[in-house]
Amino acid sequence: MLFIENFTPELIVESPGRINLIGEHTDYNLGYVLPTAIEKRITFKFRKNNSSTQCNLYSLGYNVGFKLDLNTISRSEVEWENYLLGVLNELLKRTDKLRGFDCIIESKLPIGSGLSSSAALECGLAFGLNKLFDLGISNMDIVQLSQTAEHTYVGTQCGIMDQFASVMSQKGHVLLLDCKTLKHTQIPISIAPYKMIMLNTKVSHNLASSEYNTRKKECEDGVRIFQKKYPEVMSLRDATLSMLEASATEMSKTIYNRCLFIISENERVLATAKALQENNLELFGKLLYEAHQGISELYEVSCPESDFMVDFSKQYDSVLGARQVGGGFGGCVLHIVHEDDVDHYITEVTKAYKSRFNIALDAFEVRPSSGTYISFEE
Repeated sequence: MLFIENFTPELIVESPGRINLIGEHTDYNLGYVLPTAIEKRITFKFRKNNSSTQCNLYSLGYNVGFKLDLNTISRSEVEWENYLLGVLNELLKRTDKLRGFDCIIESKLPIGSGLSSSAALECGLAFGLNKLFDLGISNMDIVQLSQTAEHTYVGTQCGIMDQFASVMSQKGHVLLLDCKTLKHTQIPISIAPYKMIMLNTKVSHNLASSEYNTRKKECEDGVRIFQKKYPEVMSLRDATLSMLEASATEMSKTIYNRCLFIISENERVLATAKALQENNLELFGKLLYEAHQGISELYEVSCPESDFMVDFSKQYDSVLGARQVGGGFGGCVLHIVHEDDVDHYITEVTKAYKSRFNIALDAFEVRPSSGTYISFEE
């Protein structure tokens, strides 16, 4: 596409990926999560192109671009384009100020890694266009319209956590987010002498979208069973373990397991937030291991590669805890590793993983970072 030659941006936006320390699949059940943005991010370079409706977008990672007319936006057969088209569709519902623009996108977020490149893509585009055209849209509306875009154009019935963390995070903090009320607390996090190390399984979680929607339906089925005895249960957020035991005979084993995981996971999120506030790192690690066991055995969204890595880590006193992060079926595994043993541990787990699966691991440290921001403005 000719527009990328000699491209001089008017605005550069950095949109981060995120990790969720704990609270997997609780967001669409209106429960609690504990995410934060990370330093790995997607960079958007924007400029107005003086047309009223013609737009050009180009991905350096995919080495491909596409054109669109704001008057005729529709879903694409190309999946990554729909994250952007969905955002534009939502923006046009909210404003008549949007005009033609050019945008170059460069991602440092591995796709399918569980670091929510999708939310970073959505929120970065919305945030940048809001600034470029002075649309007057709040950060909270950017979060919500990006979530809606993923529902309508991509077809993933995601909760609000990823978009919320991508926009609202603060450096050096994790977000305790109540997905029912959107009330959130910034919790300072300092885990020295330990570090947060991500190990990418290199297993693409291509099952995640379809199975994600399946899990959501299974949880809704559980809610309907709860409501026979407990009409006040509007989501699994409202359910307790005692309610689950009282309703167990009405449930299949699968529905019971899904509900048990979500109810327990909500309790783990609150316990983890408290542990971090009290600097109880041993309990933090223990809760991560418990969460992974639930992900694997009850919610069944893990994979052999992630399970192998978590089990391997338990041999090392220098590792406090580990769990698969993200939607499931691969992606990254978070490890809490003592700084003195990081290099040695990465060497050993990489060797073992290569021997077992013939896949070379990617390893990198993550630090709690700020949400979407402007790095350059003309």
